[in-house]
Amino acid sequence: MSDPRIDMLRLPLDQLPDPLPIPALARGRDGNFAASIRPPGSKSLTNRALLLAALAHGESTLHGALVDADDARRMLAALRTLGATITEHDRGDISVQGVSGMWSVPPTGVELNLNNAGTATRFLAAASLLAPAPVTIDGNARMRERPIAELGDILTQMGAGIEYLAKPGYPPMRVTPATGDMPRTLEIPTTRSSQFISALLLTGPWLRGGLTVKLTGAVTSRSYVEMTVGLLSRLGANVRTAEDMRVIRVGPGSTGSQSLGLSGFTYDVEPDASGATYFWAAAALVPLASCKVMGLDEHSLQGDADFPDALARMGVVVHRHTGTTPAESYIETRGPRALSAIMADLSDMPDATMTLAVVAAFARGTSIFRGIGTLRVKETDRVQALKNELAKVGVKVESPVAGDPEVMSITPPPAGIDCSPTAPRVEFDTYDDHRMAMSMSLIGLVRPNVFIRDPKCVNKTYATYFTDFAKLLV
Repeated sequence: MSDPRIDMLRLPLDQLPDPLPIPALARGRDGNFAASIRPPGSKSLTNRALLLAALAHGESTLHGALVDADDARRMLAALRTLGATITEHDRGDISVQGVSGMWSVPPTGVELNLNNAGTATRFLAAASLLAPAPVTIDGNARMRERPIAELGDILTQMGAGIEYLAKPGYPPMRVTPATGDMPRTLEIPTTRSSQFISALLLTGPWLRGGLTVKLTGAVTSRSYVEMTVGLLSRLGANVRTAEDMRVIRVGPGSTGSQSLGLSGFTYDVEPDASGATYFWAAAALVPLASCKVMGLDEHSLQGDADFPDALARMGVVVHRHTGTTPAESYIETRGPRALSAIMADLSDMPDATMTLAVVAAFARGTSIFRGIGTLRVKETDRVQALKNELAKVGVKVESPVAGDPEVMSITPPPAGIDCSPTAPRVEFDTYDDHRMAMSMSLIGLVRPNVFIRDPKCVNKTYATYFTDFAKLLV
């Protein structure tokens, strides 16, 4: 007989109750589940590959791309507005006829509304350099609070005209492309977001003479820059880097008779490692439970694929298997009897911070996370959101620590989180932030009487999250 509480999780997003009750697993049982999950395609890789395909010469094919989430829909709509011809097939397969390095924009320009899709906003702002007329980049109310001045200043150095149409330094931003030659080398100090650097690198194959970026400060979220460089190289761009990633050169690849850009390509998008963190963490929270995330192994381009290494330091058993095909590969976690606190540098996987914070909330002792500064300018201020929400179950979150805003501490209550059947009802706010919703749902796996407000916000990157979550409960 089906359980109506679990069936509820399988409802379409627009039919989920708000707040959504999370059924807790039965207490006192070891190995409650042995699940196998394959998250949808990586948002980060999908957006990078889509942009490159849209600019390429000829037709490209993406397999397993993220297509159902709001961020992906925004990127697809914007690329169509800019002139790319995109055909969607089954199972995340997409055909893209590129524009050969020049967007099709009328003389009066175009406006792109990207809602709260930060990746698409930054990438398309830089890619507007390849338009013949102005491109206006805009979004929702939260996007208009997310700073973009650092990227605007760099585009100004490249000869573009930048106008902020409301608040200086924030979207909406109109980019008028340069009319003369652009500089071939840029020196860039530390930026708030690695996406500013990735956005520039993704345009490199179509800039005459290519582009050399010299990073003079600390490299923010280096793993995401490495992802961009790795994907460009796999798809045929001419890429050279210094070992420390402080100098990156990107130029055209082999394009037949074309002098600039990339030829059309075929690319299999990896499952989303950020989405995978919730299921690796779910197994970590339940003694002897296990979860295999299919389609990921040590060859992944995504920094979040290293998340199980952090769990291993907390006592979680991790097993990696490389199959004869990518689809057969997996990374599996198995929960320990007890979790230990951890000190971790999360600068290379900031999107996994909320997931690890929830695991740390059930560990013994105080955990310390470094490299969390970028969380304050995400879909919400995630540092403050974690403080607010984990406090509801007695967990203390502090940041700055010793005056350092890049550091966060997670301290569980002395007797641990109350997971008894009579634990009082708690409703977690999600701040229209998909990662807050998914992270807080993990608490409901082991603590009764947990509810998630605005559960449909997971549609931003993982529309089937609660359906997959239900697999842990059967």
